[in-house]
Amino acid sequence: MSTDINKYNDSQFAQTTNDDEIDLRELFAVIWQGKWLIIAITAVFAIGAVIYAINLPNIYKSEALLAPASEEQSGGLSALAGRFGGLASMAGINLGGGGGVDKTKMAIEVMKSRQFTSQFIQRHQILPDLMAIDKWNMSDNSIIYDDKLYNLTTNTWVREVNAPFKPEPSMQEAYKEFNKVISVNSAKDTGMVTVSVEHLSPVIAQQWVTWLIEDINRVMKERDVDEANRSSQFLNKQIALTNVADIRSILYKLIEEQAKTIMFAEVRDEYVFKTIDPALISEEKFKPKRAFISIIGTMLGVMLALIFVFIRYFARKK
Repeated sequence: MSTDINKYNDSQFAQTTNDDEIDLRELFAVIWQGKWLIIAITAVFAIGAVIYAINLPNIYKSEALLAPASEEQSGGLSALAGRFGGLASMAGINLGGGGGVDKTKMAIEVMKSRQFTSQFIQRHQILPDLMAIDKWNMSDNSIIYDDKLYNLTTNTWVREVNAPFKPEPSMQEAYKEFNKVISVNSAKDTGMVTVSVEHLSPVIAQQWVTWLIEDINRVMKERDVDEANRSSQFLNKQIALTNVADIRSILYKLIEEQAKTIMFAEVRDEYVFKTIDPALISEEKFKPKRAFISIIGTMLGVMLALIFVFIRYFARKK
């Protein structure tokens, strides 16, 4: 009985194996029969991918490596944090006791904010270079704008849009477009910050990175100076209202620290970020990866061609 079962199982296994071999042979036969169709579809996709890749404009990337500089100015204030933190908080002063937001993280978020971006675009008048550029000529470093969007002769926007949009892009549109080309990242292990910009022109990309670093240092410095001035005014008013010697002594120390903050800000341009590796004008394109696009297009053509051939074969077979 056992021998019969074993023979039955062997025969079933042999039949299954034979069926698998037949299926593979059938599949190879289908591929061979449709080889010219597969070649044709693959060729169309390959040529299309190559043409598409060739027509893509070169994008250049410029980046700078920055180191946080905010820790160096916190020594004096941190020394007073434990002693006068409560009184200082009444004046709206942050003594750096560790409970507030890290200044480097705040600066990064400010750079990504709508307000900073809008002010940056308007301050440097880069809206045409952001929204209307068509191509960059390497030979003479000139910019060609899309005449359907922007008239360089009259410096006016001529794009056709539907309401509520206007010919001149709004700051909301500009913010969305700017976010596509800018990148601000902080390394978790080292704390270093990388600021990069991608653009058709490597010169513009390098200039924008430089401006971004200068502007964020200036904005953060102005914020701290303004806060220190307002805090000093408050403390001076409190001094005038009290006759207690100890409290007046504490208030004078707080005013002294605010004066140090203002002095530190005024004598230093790199207030929040120190430039470790400045942005350079890139000599090589960052993207597109034309060879990669061509390979992916060809592979996609092969897969779609095989799927089409198999579907057609099995549809006819039924």
